[in-house]
This record gives sequence, C-alpha cells and structure tokens, in this order.
Amino acid sequence: MDKQLEMYLTRMLPSSDEWVSKLENYAYTHGVPIMEPLGINFLMQLVRLQKPTNILEIGTAIGYSSLRMLEACPSASIVTVERDENRYMEAVNNIKDLNKQKNIHVIHGDALEVVDLVVEKGPYDLLFIDAAKGQYQRFFEMYSKHLTEDAVIISDNVLFKGLVADQSLENERLSKIARKINSYNEWLVNHPDYRTTIVPIGDGVAISVKR
Repeated sequence: MDKQLEMYLTRMLPSSDEWVSKLENYAYTHGVPIMEPLGINFLMQLVRLQKPTNILEIGTAIGYSSLRMLEACPSASIVTVERDENRYMEAVNNIKDLNKQKNIHVIHGDALEVVDLVVEKGPYDLLFIDAAKGQYQRFFEMYSKHLTEDAVIISDNVLFKGLVADQSLENERLSKIARKINSYNEWLVNHPDYRTTIVPIGDGVAISVKR
C-alpha cells in the first residue's frame, strides 16, 4: 500500500482503550510480532461480520490478537496455541489481567503436535493463522477439517512486507520465507475446496471460505 495512503487510513482508525495501547507499546519495545493497526482493525471487522461462536488462533504471542478478536465479539470462545513458553506465560498473564480467561483458553505447545487438545474444544467457526510462516499450509490442512460448514479461515502476513513479489531480494533468509509464503498463496488461490481473496492491508490478509 502507498505509504501516504496507509498513514491516512491509520489516522482514520478509532481510538483504542488504554490496555490496547499498553500491549502495543510492549510489543513494539520488545520486538513481539503483532498485527499492524490496519490489519488488526480489518480482522476485528471480519470477526464482527462473522460473529463466530468458537475461534481458533494458531500463534498467540502475547495474546494481543485474541483479546482484540474478543473485543470485536465478546460472546466468543477462543482457543489459541503458542509454542514459545515465555510468550505463552505473557499471554496467560495479559488475559488474566483483563479477566478474560473464561473466554480465552491458551494452549502451550506446537500446533502441529497438540491437535487432540485443540480438536476436543471444536468445531470452530473461524480459524486465524499467524504463526510459523513455513507451516501455514500444514496448519490449514490440519485444522480446516475441524471447522463448521460456514467457517472462515484468515491467514496473516501473506504479503510479507511486499517481499513475496520481490524477485531481486538478496537476503537469503528473507527470500526463503518469501518463497514459502508465495507457495502457500498459490496453493490457497488454487485450492479446489476453498475460495480465497488476498487483501493488501496490514502485512497482507488472506480470507478463505468453502466453495
């Protein structure tokens, strides 16, 4: 997105509660990857439209996205998975500080290994994927089986700061991640069972629904 346009849209965002600013400042200070302002605002609007009963999030970090999704749909139940122990504990504490532990259940472990724990709390109306970029397709394949018929699958960071379209990238590590995300995007848009739209907002958000 054009930088000037992005700044304009960011200025148009509604003001947030103090707890939101506190979590955002903590994330930026400590290098915790959370959704950008335009991206999280878009995700929240999708949640408002979908009105999910059960949400599954892959990649909790410090609990920011879970708490914002709950803000958008206070009646929802959210299961979120985080493999990093420190991030897991931070998320649990942040959720408890806001007294939201009845609505948000954090599972500590690799999403590829704690399937049984996740499945027993399903099925889910919304799946939000925001974890290890190289595993997006596996997450999608594994958990799309445990969704309701009208569920929506949302994948974040699918444009990877625009690097998915940069063929001249010299940084090998970033180039490798960009190639993996590009492969995931191509797999998504050609999926025989889902229709996907990629929206160039935030770091790129893919929205997938069953055909």
